[in-house]
Amino acid sequence: MPVLSSLSARFAHLVHELAKFGTVGAAAFMVDITVFNLLRLGVDLGPLTSKTLSVVAAATFAYFGNRHWTWKHRDRTGLAREYALFFLLNAVGLAIALGCLAASHYVLGLQGAVADNVSANVVGLALGTTFRFWSYRKWVFLPVGAPVDQFPGLPRPESEPSPS
Repeated sequence: MPVLSSLSARFAHLVHELAKFGTVGAAAFMVDITVFNLLRLGVDLGPLTSKTLSVVAAATFAYFGNRHWTWKHRDRTGLAREYALFFLLNAVGLAIALGCLAASHYVLGLQGAVADNVSANVVGLALGTTFRFWSYRKWVFLPVGAPVDQFPGLPRPESEPSPS
């Protein structure tokens, strides 16, 4: 079965990256829950403040876990660039989950704890995570030797040549 072994060899690195990405994500989820509950119940901060701080802590953990473990073999393009893009793409992933929840709850009228959890924490999380994995590989943790555009999509000054 040369076709199967060829496919297996071709996608082995992707499966390996996906497993590491999932492990980092699961650990970041635990950081989120732990920090949220420590702040909410232990320090008695408000729920929105606690959640905001726990998400920042979890996303920071996820960034460093992905940078130094999942995609350690890829080029480093600068902490500020990678971290800013990482947070921006996390916000898009969150918007995907919120969009799924809003569509289910308000458009389809599927209300209640089970419907909300399925739309936000199953469908939204799956779609958002798929987006994050793809976008981190494409824009944050670049392949070795890939050209880096510090400001993607913005016009270049006249004196600056565009990359070939």
